[in-house]
Amino acid sequence: MAANPMSQFNVNKIGPEIKLGGVDLSFTNASLFMLITVTTILLFLYLSTKDKKIIPNKLQLLSEILYNFVAKMISDTAGSKAKPYFPFIFSLFVFVLMCNMIGMVPYSFTVTSHIIVTMVLALFIFIAVTVIGFLKHGFKYLSIFVPKGVPVVLLPLITIIEIISYLSRPVSLSVRLFANMMAGHTMLKVFGGFVISLGLLGGWLPLSFSVALTGLEILVAFLQAYVFAILTCIYLNDALNLHH
Repeated sequence: MAANPMSQFNVNKIGPEIKLGGVDLSFTNASLFMLITVTTILLFLYLSTKDKKIIPNKLQLLSEILYNFVAKMISDTAGSKAKPYFPFIFSLFVFVLMCNMIGMVPYSFTVTSHIIVTMVLALFIFIAVTVIGFLKHGFKYLSIFVPKGVPVVLLPLITIIEIISYLSRPVSLSVRLFANMMAGHTMLKVFGGFVISLGLLGGWLPLSFSVALTGLEILVAFLQAYVFAILTCIYLNDALNLHH
């Protein structure tokens, strides 16, 4: 009998239970794979930049492509004022991308398939962007909720809609990433279960679907990291340039 496709998302404690003031701080498989992700990123960046050459090797070329990709994304969406925030956007994009990609490895754990992880990231972005907006523009930043050119009679309704839209940013940002990663991995597990249940002779069709879904999921893993980062750039653009 095939395993429950949702069991891959279980968070399991590793080592002794640690509680502080009623808060469970135990080390889990989610903690382990976030640590693996950060270690992998740091190792990759160290190895790709320690011996920089005019004609780059494969690792250096890959890191330069990532650098230029994020730099262009920030420039196109948030402008030159957002350049000081490049390290954060780059770290965010690479972290989400690596979490997604490591989650594609069999028997690994997909950190971004958990709403608590994506929500914490999204809330941090939301709070940071809001603080930046107020620090740069003061209370004038509130004008983002009052679009220009709106008839006076519609202004109260439009303002309420703008406030709701603004407050829903962390929800939409986190749910989009979490839902896509969870759905994709669930489908892969379901088709993998069909392959095991039907055996070698009858399992060729679900196996072919599994291979196709794996390729699609790798593409989705990259796209979701890109969407997460570019939406962050758009929110940052609103805070820096007060577009509304």
